[in-house]
This record gives sequence, structure tokens and C-alpha cells, in this order.
Amino acid sequence: MNEKNHSSLKRIALLTSGGDAPGMNAAIRAVVLAAHHYQIEVIGFKHGYNGLLNKEFFTLNFHHVHGLINQGGTLLKSARCKAFYHDDGVKQAAQTLVNESIDALIVIGGDGSFNGLIALQKYWSGQVIGIPGTIDNDVDGTDHTIGFATAVNTAIEAIDKIRDTADAFERVFIVELMGRHSGQITFNVGIACAAEQVLSFENFSVAQLSAEQRNARLIEIATDIKQAQQKYQSSYIITIAENLWPGGANQLAIDLKKHTEIDCTACILGYIQRGGSPVAKDRILATKMGVAAVQTLIAGNTNLMIGEQNNSITTLLLTEAIKHQKRVSDSLINAQKDILAMAAQTQC
Repeated sequence: MNEKNHSSLKRIALLTSGGDAPGMNAAIRAVVLAAHHYQIEVIGFKHGYNGLLNKEFFTLNFHHVHGLINQGGTLLKSARCKAFYHDDGVKQAAQTLVNESIDALIVIGGDGSFNGLIALQKYWSGQVIGIPGTIDNDVDGTDHTIGFATAVNTAIEAIDKIRDTADAFERVFIVELMGRHSGQITFNVGIACAAEQVLSFENFSVAQLSAEQRNARLIEIATDIKQAQQKYQSSYIITIAENLWPGGANQLAIDLKKHTEIDCTACILGYIQRGGSPVAKDRILATKMGVAAVQTLIAGNTNLMIGEQNNSITTLLLTEAIKHQKRVSDSLINAQKDILAMAAQTQC
């Protein structure tokens, strides 16, 4: 039997925004089930914040979320919303929430989505809660974001297959991974796949280098490759974060050939990392966060992001969650630099 809702909450709006992440559907399901448990109606807005502007919404019921937990993508669809960069768009969205008697808004997304929530607070007095759903794992205040674990597993499976071909031809492969300006995926995948080199923002900076300094970096990469191949004549895999090398993995392969005569094959995994059925870790994390979001609203709290630290649900101000202070673990970076990179030279 449902517990009575003793708060003033009657209608919660829910949307997914920005890049999709495996587990978003699991979070939608959890919000709907938790809200109905407390006798609260859930209104789903489609296509991110655009749904608020275009009045695309419907009531989310049990039948909408039945069998949803294992599905990738998002039932509510997602999109970027350029109109939210301007006050007129934010005001229009706020008016929709007022007209539809929405008491609170839950947004599942990343830092851009949370910036939208913060902007909305200037023109709307309802409660707002963010649930971190992004494969980049670059939001502060939570150990992991929804979708990260699945994206890592997807990339590992792909690189394991690439390694088979690399071994067969004794070739060098450069595999580019997503993450915008975060090396979370690159480092975790690189280490899990025993990549001979991991190139990411945390350990390899080229953005401010001169052409001469960049060429010196190319020589460093090539020297490691040549030493390994001369000793063992085997495959060699480099994982690299997107947006790290100007022109990406394809250009790095061209530059290595041009300046060091090293032949490389570039593989860009791209959007494959954002799709697929979420792994157990993401399903469980999304469920815990979805339920916590509803309970946080019922407690009267607002302007918070739901997170998880040390296996416990936590909350953090949205303004703190978007500061981008979260780093790849120093122990992971140091292990790659001091031990694993050397082990690659001995083919361990």
C-alpha cells in the first residue's frame, strides 16, 4: 500500500538532457515508481529542455516503465537546447512549469543540464534536483555517474577485439575514447585493456605546445613503440582521450608517420560508448539515485544533485557539482606512469 505524501508535492516534472547515457531509463523508472509510491504524479517532458519550450509532455505511468530498466537510450528522448542560453528561453520554460502546476523538476544529465536547472531557478520558485547521467564521469560530488560503468565495459569489449587484430598483424593501433575534457574513460579503459600507452589530459598536455615541442612528444611516443616492437614484435595499443591531440587519433597517426615513420591505425569508438544495455552497476546506481531524488524533494530540499560516495547516497549543491574539480585518481595515474608503462616494455 502506498505511503501518504505529507509534503505539498503533487506533480513532479522529469526530463533527460544532453548526451544520452546507459541507465537513464533505469533512473526514469525509479523516479516514476518512487513518486507513485508517495502518491505524486510524474509528468515527462520530451527532448530535454526543448520539451518545456514546445510543451511536449505526458503523464508517466507504470506501463511506460515496465521492462525499461535494461534498455539503453532514454524513453523521454534527449537534446541540446540552444534557447536555454538566453533569458527569453528560460523564462518561457519557467512559464510552462507554472501553467502545468509543476511543483518540482528532476533533470537527468550532466553539467550542462545542471546549468539549465540553475538558470531556471531565477524565474521559477519550484524545487529542482539533478541526477548525474553522463558517460564522462566528470561531475563533482559523486564517485560515478550513471552510464560510466557501461561505457567503460563497452570500450573494453571493443579494444579486446582490436587487440586480436593488432596481434595478428603486429600492428600499432591508436584508440580514441570519449570524455570531452576528462580522462576518466581513457584511463580506466586503458589500464583494463593493458594498453601500452595511455594519453590523457592528466598525463599528456599538448594544447599549449609549440610545433617543435609537439614533435618532441611524437618522438617520445615513437621511441616507446620502437623499443617494444624491436624486442617482442607484437601488437601495441595506445588509448587517447578525444580533444587531446589536435585533429584527434587520425591526425596523431598521420603525424607519427610523417615525423617518426611509425605506421599506426586509428580507431575512433565514438558513439558506441553511449549505447547498449546498462550493466548491473549502472542499473543499481540509477535506481538508488532516482528513488533518492524523489525522497529529497519530499523532504523539502532543492537545488541539489544526488550523488553516491563510498556506496552511500549523498547530495551536493548544483553550483558545486559543476565546478569540474573531479580528477582521475592519482593512484591510477601514478600506477600507469611508474609501473604499468614500464611493464609494457617487458610485455607483462
